[in-house]
Amino acid sequence: MSSATRTARRGVPALLLAAGLLLAGCGGDAEADAGGHDHSGDPPATLAEDDGGYEGLHLADPYQKPEFTLTDSTGAPFDFAAQTADGPTLLFFGYTNCPDICPTTMADVALALRTVDPAVAEQTNVVFVTTDPARDTGEVLGEYLGRFDADLPTSFVGLTGDQVQIDQAQLAAGVPQAEANGEQHSAMLLLYGTDGEADVAFNAGNNAKDIAHDLALVAAE
Repeated sequence: MSSATRTARRGVPALLLAAGLLLAGCGGDAEADAGGHDHSGDPPATLAEDDGGYEGLHLADPYQKPEFTLTDSTGAPFDFAAQTADGPTLLFFGYTNCPDICPTTMADVALALRTVDPAVAEQTNVVFVTTDPARDTGEVLGEYLGRFDADLPTSFVGLTGDQVQIDQAQLAAGVPQAEANGEQHSAMLLLYGTDGEADVAFNAGNNAKDIAHDLALVAAE
């Protein structure tokens, strides 16, 4: 992200910009809902006044790593907090039939991991939680994510469950619950450090270079 872009963003009220992190309709018009399901009842996410050295979106109040257990692509239970305790963690909620936001985000993550130090890439956890559990079985998730991580030193983890579990996971993570059968979902990619906090997030305005830059920063903390 250029310094000019960051400067332009500083001129936008933090709350309004934060709305861009919320619900985005894949393949349709995005309509943010800053007053919707967010952060377990806390006020909507706001951005810090400074960039904190990040290329992504510096969160004024760090998001805490959520605790939830879903089912991975092999059918095994996956305790998110426990099984991502080591190394940085990227968390995204989306669905495999998404025509734009989801594949673009996963492709950016994959490119970022090919760009950073291989040791950082190897220790990074990437978790994709479906917002469309009716269609995204473990097999579907595994095949989908395999298109992105095939040559990487870390494997992307796809998680599914019943609708109640998916809703609870989104609420625990502090992102708005998906609507329209999961097709209108959060565009936010959260990056957690080993301290269990996400100081930075990314949305459609960010790219692989931004993710790689901030991933290196978080891994060095």
